[in-house]
Amino acid sequence: MRKTTLYLFIVILFLSMPAQAEQLRIGALIYDGEDAFMTSVFNLIRNGVGNEVEILYRDSQNMQSLQNEQIEQLLGASADALIINAVDRTAIIYLIKMIKPHGIPVIFINREPLHEDLLQYDKAYYVGNDPKQSGTMCGEILADYFLSHPEADINGDGVIQYVMLRGEPGHQDAELRSKHSILAMQQAGFQLEKLAEDTAMWQRAKAKDIMAGFLSSFGDRIECVIANNDEMALGAIEALKAIGVYSEDRFIPVVGVDATEPARAAVREGTLLGTVVNDSVSIADAALKLATLLARNEAVDELSFPYAINEARYVFTESQKVIAETMK
Repeated sequence: MRKTTLYLFIVILFLSMPAQAEQLRIGALIYDGEDAFMTSVFNLIRNGVGNEVEILYRDSQNMQSLQNEQIEQLLGASADALIINAVDRTAIIYLIKMIKPHGIPVIFINREPLHEDLLQYDKAYYVGNDPKQSGTMCGEILADYFLSHPEADINGDGVIQYVMLRGEPGHQDAELRSKHSILAMQQAGFQLEKLAEDTAMWQRAKAKDIMAGFLSSFGDRIECVIANNDEMALGAIEALKAIGVYSEDRFIPVVGVDATEPARAAVREGTLLGTVVNDSVSIADAALKLATLLARNEAVDELSFPYAINEARYVFTESQKVIAETMK
């Protein structure tokens, strides 16, 4: 009798215990593991999970065909959700068509889908920084500098001569950061003249080489450098250092975007005028939280998801200026 009672007690106790959530398997695909900023985002995703989530990380090595194969493999392995940093923005509609029949959520990050593409699947979302906002802030940092340093108009012609280092052609961040940095300076009352621009594909080494060419062609006519990200801004600074800028009171203002640790160090040392936070922590956190909630069919509301989602299923993280004054 006692054994039966004990057995019943154990059964009741077991049944009354909350069921353990089944471990989720979330595929996380980076477009290129050589990209410093995106690597920081995916490291945060991989380190931000507990025992309840397994991250299936894939590096697509900047090849869309490889990424397609990786997605097919993850779908075949019954992934519960996907977080995708697409190699090619124009391929996102194809990726959505691949994923939709499996009924699992997909969160695109960094490379923003076309609105009409995202509408094709009600479990597709985008998480990223607002490139209009970050571009505007770059322009504002430069405008504030020229307002307080009129001598930075080296030739005194009342026009700011600039060069631009752009990111990947067709990438929405490159296009909108470029456009809105210029608009912000114009709205502050400045006339601008573009001496040159080129794409350095987000890469420091390419930016250094391109900037060296700009300096060879335009020399002291260059009054500022606008770079679409910090790696390219730091490459430009390396080229400027090579010709003695930042020594003997010479200075050419350079701005970037991302607020990486090397960029913050350059702001502190006085070589980088400023950068704009592209919040890797919030991007990683929002993407992982959203993928987890959707995979479990749990409510996505203010209590469970502390980020705003607009009607188009876009989540934009906030930007913030990083200049010497903000780091004191």
